[in-house]
Parts: sequence; C-alpha cells; structure tokens
Amino acid sequence: MHFDHAGIATDDAQALAQLYGDLLDLEVAHEEEFDGMRVVFLDCGNGYFELLEPLEDDGTIARYLEDGGAGIHHLALATDDIEAALETARDHDVTLIDEEPRPGAWGHSVAFLHPKDTGGILVEFVEH
Repeated sequence: MHFDHAGIATDDAQALAQLYGDLLDLEVAHEEEFDGMRVVFLDCGNGYFELLEPLEDDGTIARYLEDGGAGIHHLALATDDIEAALETARDHDVTLIDEEPRPGAWGHSVAFLHPKDTGGILVEFVEH
C-alpha cells in the first residue's frame, strides 16, 4: 500500500484549486461530477489532493461541511488488492463502512473504514 490522496471538503472546489495552483504550483489532473459532488484532483507529484464540493444539500460532503466546516475529510491508501485489504481490516476488528468495494471517482474501486477504529481518521482503500 502507499499514499494515494487526501480528500478535502470545500464549498468551492474551483476556487480552492485556483488557490492551490497559485500557492503550491499544483495542476488539475482530473475533474468530474460524481455521487452528488464535484471532485477535482490536484497532482502533488506523489499523490493527490482530492477537492470535494457538494452539489446536493443532503449528501455526505454537505453534511460534513455543515457539521465541522471545510478541511480534510479522509486519507486514501492505494492497494493492488482491495479485497485482501478489507479482509485484513476485518481480521483486525476494524469496522467497515463498505463491506464490499464500490465504484469511486476516476472509475476506481473504493472502500472506507470507520474512523472509530482508525484513530479518528476516515481511511479509504482505493484500487486503480
């Protein structure tokens, strides 16, 4: 496994992408509308910032912003075998938000681990 991306909740993905572009010299690698949100990936060289902007008032990111404001929503780790990664999590009694992989942004398979069992961090497994 290796670091893949940090998911960052924001009210305005385009404005944040512009700021990070100007401030950190990051370029947009991918953009799409997916699962009720605008998703913008900025290339950091050895991973990405995934900017998550809600397009619906009742979605996961909208609720996150309402509850705690903008900031890091999750950390994602890339794996070549998401099923094995989920099995390892089960073996360690980690609560799975996703029992099975599901489609994620960029066409990748993803699954999330519950933050109550991962030190307060929402962890995402992603298989490219």
